[in-house]
Amino acid sequence: MNNGNWYSAEDWYAPLKAEGVRSGAKKKKKRNLKTWHILGLLGILILLIVASSMIFAGSGKSAPQRNPGPGGGTLLPDDWKKAFEEYYSSVESDIAQIDIPRAALAPDFSLTLRRAGQEELSLQELYGRCSDSIVAITGYVDGVSGFYWGSGVILSEDGLILTNAHVLEGCDSATVTLFDDRSFEAELVGADAISDVAVLKIEAAQLPVAEFGESGALTVGDHVAAIGNPLGQTFRCTLTDGIISAIERGISHKGHSMTLLQTNTALNDGNSGGALFNMYGQVVGITNMKMVSNTSSIEGIGFAIPSETVREVVNSLVQYGEVRGRPSIGITVGQVPQDLAEHFELPEGLYVSAVAKGSDAEEQGIREGDIITEVDHTPVRTTDDVNRLKNALQVGDSMLFTVWRDGEILEISVQLMELNDIYG
Repeated sequence: MNNGNWYSAEDWYAPLKAEGVRSGAKKKKKRNLKTWHILGLLGILILLIVASSMIFAGSGKSAPQRNPGPGGGTLLPDDWKKAFEEYYSSVESDIAQIDIPRAALAPDFSLTLRRAGQEELSLQELYGRCSDSIVAITGYVDGVSGFYWGSGVILSEDGLILTNAHVLEGCDSATVTLFDDRSFEAELVGADAISDVAVLKIEAAQLPVAEFGESGALTVGDHVAAIGNPLGQTFRCTLTDGIISAIERGISHKGHSMTLLQTNTALNDGNSGGALFNMYGQVVGITNMKMVSNTSSIEGIGFAIPSETVREVVNSLVQYGEVRGRPSIGITVGQVPQDLAEHFELPEGLYVSAVAKGSDAEEQGIREGDIITEVDHTPVRTTDDVNRLKNALQVGDSMLFTVWRDGEILEISVQLMELNDIYG
């Protein structure tokens, strides 16, 4: 979805890819150093050309491109649906695609939040007290050289580890490296792509556990500090500090609306899954996202998942291996660009690019290529418009969709289903 912004709420959903080969993985042939220099310069030149000619926004995807026409004009396909095929060719899943072996659930564990203490810590005291509870996460894909790198937080003395789901996305195995350089093979307890939270398990004992505080007690201007592993092994357990810049900042990513803490604390690739601490040494957020731009420099706009959200998701993951009770429609939608709506005389609304098999949306007849103009008699123009209406309901409730289909207006009632029953 292109909203015309010049910036993009991008994160590390393509997590930090580090060079190096894991044992058993295929090694790449070495090339002449001079050749690499030439290729590197050519690559930079191409990137500069591309960056100067394209603007990414919202989902990080460019607007539908028009084919050149005679005299320097533009031509569009006669069939408007073909104009959307490339733009909406990829379908984002609501389920994290992680193939790491599963661990046993931990129903006896419960993440709790504690009130802040009376006296704030200095940065030196905070680092000394909290740094040992931060770990490095290394993810591997079978048959692929290199590895993915991120951060994590120790939840329990016996080896429950919290991180971001995107750090593990697509991985077949993972290791956790502790503050004392001991490394353990990890198993997956559960992961949730929508909240970007995952829990791993390692076989260890007497680990230093992080204390979690109440993110709801934060106010704009509060001092905070992040500890994580930016840019790989060299900068493990780095401390940066800043303030809370905004509370309950709504960020849309991959069709989902996330409510995050905004901070000017320096965050970089590899900080994913690390901790944002208040000055009492309590984790109040899990760092997962920052603002970037392909056309301008952006500094000091980072985000973290509030600890109150983390608590809810973690407690569901350790008990069930998934988040339950989350309603889903079973459709993938994207905004109809205004210029295409005008050219093809289409209504404003949301284009349906995919309908999940087994969903009630499929059963009731919503099709790919439909344009949704209203939901429950409320006009909708963005995915957030639909999500706000959906999230106020529960599994089993119904939503009424007003659909434009080839010039015909239809009203289709769809029952919300459990997300994991559709995509699991």
